[in-house]
Amino acid sequence: MGKISSPGTKDDKRHLLPLGLIIVFGIFASTFPQPQGLGKLPLQFLLKNDVQVTREQMAAFFFWCGLAWYLKPFAGILTDAFPFFGTRRRHYLLFSSVLTGMSWIGMSFLPHKYEALLFGAMTVNLFMVMASTVIGAFLVEAGQRMGATGRLTALRMFVSNFCTLVQGPFGGLLATAGFMWAAGANAVFALTIFPIAYIFLKEQPAAQQRSSVVLQNAGHQLKTIIRSRNLWMALLFIALFYFSPGFSTPLFYKQTDELHFSKQAIGNLGVFSGAFAILSAILYGQLIKRVPIRILLFIGVTTAAAGTLLYLFYSSWTRAIFIESQNGLFFGLAELAILDLAARATPKGCEGIGYSLMLSIRNAALFGADVVGSYLADHNWPFADLVYLNAGTTAIVLILLPLLPNALMRSKDTAAPDDRSI
Repeated sequence: MGKISSPGTKDDKRHLLPLGLIIVFGIFASTFPQPQGLGKLPLQFLLKNDVQVTREQMAAFFFWCGLAWYLKPFAGILTDAFPFFGTRRRHYLLFSSVLTGMSWIGMSFLPHKYEALLFGAMTVNLFMVMASTVIGAFLVEAGQRMGATGRLTALRMFVSNFCTLVQGPFGGLLATAGFMWAAGANAVFALTIFPIAYIFLKEQPAAQQRSSVVLQNAGHQLKTIIRSRNLWMALLFIALFYFSPGFSTPLFYKQTDELHFSKQAIGNLGVFSGAFAILSAILYGQLIKRVPIRILLFIGVTTAAAGTLLYLFYSSWTRAIFIESQNGLFFGLAELAILDLAARATPKGCEGIGYSLMLSIRNAALFGADVVGSYLADHNWPFADLVYLNAGTTAIVLILLPLLPNALMRSKDTAAPDDRSI
């Protein structure tokens, strides 16, 4: 099993397995142990039962704890232009893994107060962002080089959705067991990338450069980003899709206060949404080789908006299973196409900052939308009205679809000459 440097022009097929391990474990370690991931259910019940927050306060907690994710382009600048201990990727990944684990352990000793918990969650995310940025840059570099942005995006979403499948029931178990157990489990999972990166990510030392040259390189990347019409059109499409006033937190209160679902039952719903989201990743990996991405974007957004309307009938456990399952499938397809679009629109040489910029817009819009929806719910908007609003604003993004540059809309992924196994 070979060791790899950062993806380059050397024998891609020989390096495919270690590259895949780094991407898979990197996505797992930077997705699963997030405060908005495995830690979300334990934190939600802690905030609701011990701190007694409103819907808007809870949504604001998860919005502000993700502040580092909205500033992800700064992490992209660091990893693209400023070597750390002589490398652009390796040491950023190793150090962020360790510091994330330590931060989760520290959270278990914090008082159960809103401000203290928010500070702890923000610290965890600060270190997780760097690992996510490094892995995203790897994915974009490899995808563009191999003509496989769609398939590697499907791999990314496959792993992310597997995390969703597992973190649901596991998060329910940890919420029942207590927050200290949740913090310890998250710390362990954050460290899973460390041995993989230490063994396989053998990056060539970055050339020593004067500070002025490094700053000049960073400035050049920023100019490239600013001048990229493809990137800005993709950014606009992504922002409009995700900023649809959400009802994630109002749904949590509906599950607990109206439907009286247990902690474990709420967590178990993640199995169904996660399983069908995994199916969407498998389907997308095959469809993108045959169907133009413009058509997949249309299908994904249309079915996601239509599927949202089914939340109007969210009134029992059986219906909840069906509704969460179809949401995993259809929203998964839409998100896969949108993240594929983001990878295609990232300028070469700016993989870290470009891709992280688009994902930061996605994260800010997604969690900001939940704050808006929770505010409306606390000000007596019926749950049904939130569903209609979300579905309608999601569908509006389709008006931009014909305006996306043809350069981003090539009909399918292409196989690299030395690699037909992706």
